Amino acid sequence: MLRIPAELQHVPLRNPQMLQQIPGAMRRPMRLSRIQLSREVRHSGIEVGMRTTTGQKPIQFRAQSLKVILTGVHAPYHKCSGMWLTIPNLLTFVRILMTPFILIELSHGQYLVGGWMFGGAAFTDILDGALARRFDGQSKFGQYLDPIADKILLSCIYIGLALGNAVPVWIVIVIFARDFWILLLSAIALRFTQFRNLQPSVWGKASTFVQIMAAVGVMAARAYGIEAFEKIAGVLLWGVVILAAISAADYSLRGLLYLRGFPQPRR
Repeated sequence: MLRIPAELQHVPLRNPQMLQQIPGAMRRPMRLSRIQLSREVRHSGIEVGMRTTTGQKPIQFRAQSLKVILTGVHAPYHKCSGMWLTIPNLLTFVRILMTPFILIELSHGQYLVGGWMFGGAAFTDILDGALARRFDGQSKFGQYLDPIADKILLSCIYIGLALGNAVPVWIVIVIFARDFWILLLSAIALRFTQFRNLQPSVWGKASTFVQIMAAVGVMAARAYGIEAFEKIAGVLLWGVVILAAISAADYSLRGLLYLRGFPQPRR
């Protein structure tokens, strides 16, 4: 592996005249036909392959910095890299750390404080996604951590509401039974089949959205004592139960269709 000196790492390689500045055996005239820039940045650097004249082997260069300017192209950190200590992931950790305090406040009947803390946790969820997209800071670790943090937060909120007698226990049991059933189906699919399309369905997304709105409605109704909020929260809680059953049946149907060889419905 040949290495470019630090003073020549930013040389525009597409300009044939600039190639004359490269020392040693590389000083001979070369015809550049293609430059490939790998978008996956490893911890060892960025690899660039360059073809020379006919009959010569490709020359590879390795730059030691994570960001290299090569003919005007910036190479961002790839979203599927092993990097995990990023600002979006740190915000996700903050959301996880806030979860037990929210649970404690709700279980003690402090619905106003718990509601505002839940709003802060939800803001970190919005912020980490926006930062990851804006600065290309996605990571494989974050792709797994973010939904886990969301599920832990929402589950603990309903546990806290049940402990505070704001939500019937049987509704919390329905929510957890639905989540356990989907988790079981996913584990079976990963272990015994080739099915890997484990993306949430429309019904699954609707169920999660209604769960969030119902939790907010219950906390607002208990915190402010407004009768209209009580009615809205009651309707939303029934929606949580109905959508939990529909989404569980939908995931089961998708599994059966796959086993029978039928095409999956579009989502």
